[in-house]
Amino acid sequence: MPGVYRPQEDSFLLAQALREAGGARDARVLDFCTGTGFLAVTAAQLGAASVTAVDIATRAVLTARFNARTRGLPVRVLRGGLDAAARTGPFDVVLSNPPYVPHGGGRADPRWDAGPDGRSVLDPLCDELSNLLSVKGFALVVHSGFSGVDETLGRLRGGGLKAAVVARQRIPFGPVLQSRVGYLQHAQLADRDTTNEEVVVIRADRTRSRGTVDCALCEG
Repeated sequence: MPGVYRPQEDSFLLAQALREAGGARDARVLDFCTGTGFLAVTAAQLGAASVTAVDIATRAVLTARFNARTRGLPVRVLRGGLDAAARTGPFDVVLSNPPYVPHGGGRADPRWDAGPDGRSVLDPLCDELSNLLSVKGFALVVHSGFSGVDETLGRLRGGGLKAAVVARQRIPFGPVLQSRVGYLQHAQLADRDTTNEEVVVIRADRTRSRGTVDCALCEG
């Protein structure tokens, strides 16, 4: 539907990372910020036992439901945010292509704009991931290098997860980022000669069972 984020390079990169990671078959999967439902459909096609897709936008929910049903796939699509996801967890696999484009002010587009540093959705998601994952679960999250890869890794590790970049791709600026070049330079998120964006997929895994304390994380 109009106004719903269409699958693009970041979506395809995350889908490929899921295929390479394995683990989707017979798993309980969450697709957070589902948009068209592309990743939810991909997980279902890979043999997931159940797939829950969540998005805050009504048009996205309707689009994802349509795309799943026309393919005969059992995907449950809910409208809401992290609270809706948490009520239906935990999950063996969490996938997310959230809004992550830094936005300097003015009218924002919820399909991709995510505050001054691009982290208005990423930060709450990183902080909640350990609660969304089952004991042996893992997450795959895609976002721009402009949004702070080290910040994501640090937040995930601070929440008791093992985290690493598992895929990277450089993409020429599209219309959205071309319109943000001035802001990215002003915010010191990009150099003057930067003409492309690095998109990364970060994997997060549980390092311990629920309710236990990892003393290595407490050092210092």
